[in-house]
Amino acid sequence: MKDLIVLVADENMRATIKTLLEERYQSLNIRKICVDIFAHPQRDPGVFKRAPEFLRGFCNSYRYALVMFDYEGCGQEHHPPVRVRQDLLRRLRSSGWQYRCEVIVLVPELEIWVWSKSPHVSKVLGLERQQMQSIVNQFDPDPQTGKPKKPKEAMEKCLRSSKIPRSSSLYAELARKVSLKHCSDPAFLQFRKVLQLWFGHQPVKNCHP
Repeated sequence: MKDLIVLVADENMRATIKTLLEERYQSLNIRKICVDIFAHPQRDPGVFKRAPEFLRGFCNSYRYALVMFDYEGCGQEHHPPVRVRQDLLRRLRSSGWQYRCEVIVLVPELEIWVWSKSPHVSKVLGLERQQMQSIVNQFDPDPQTGKPKKPKEAMEKCLRSSKIPRSSSLYAELARKVSLKHCSDPAFLQFRKVLQLWFGHQPVKNCHP
């Protein structure tokens, strides 16, 4: 039986999670695990609607299942993220995973993880730090975190400015180089906490936000 199966919404998310789990597991304070990661062909809406069906046949092949998708574009934006997560988690548990599964909803989307204070972010995006900050300032950054309210659009504008194509390898590079110590995004904290609960050297009492 393998340790973990992960279902994500697209190849960019797959590259991010694959890099974190395979190369940054020590920074996550977990042991090295045996993991398979799949991207759903119907992206975020497909993950929300069909994750239980997709994962049902793997119940006896993996110890745990993790499901991740963007809130923005999942088709459930008329419900709060907490309710969206609880809905899918209930259906996963009923499909055979019981309490061996978790759901992480990225609000508003994966790119919120990109915007840390690490100097590597601007380098990977191909800009001087001041150039990058000038673009971020156009997207109404949060006064506390400095993160733009439209993280994907801000990233795309940075890449257009540097003439670098957006690709899964770019997401992998960011996941490989950016420090994880100061990431305060709730979805990332939940991601790290549930992994530590399942695969950490020291048990974590509660993995739910």
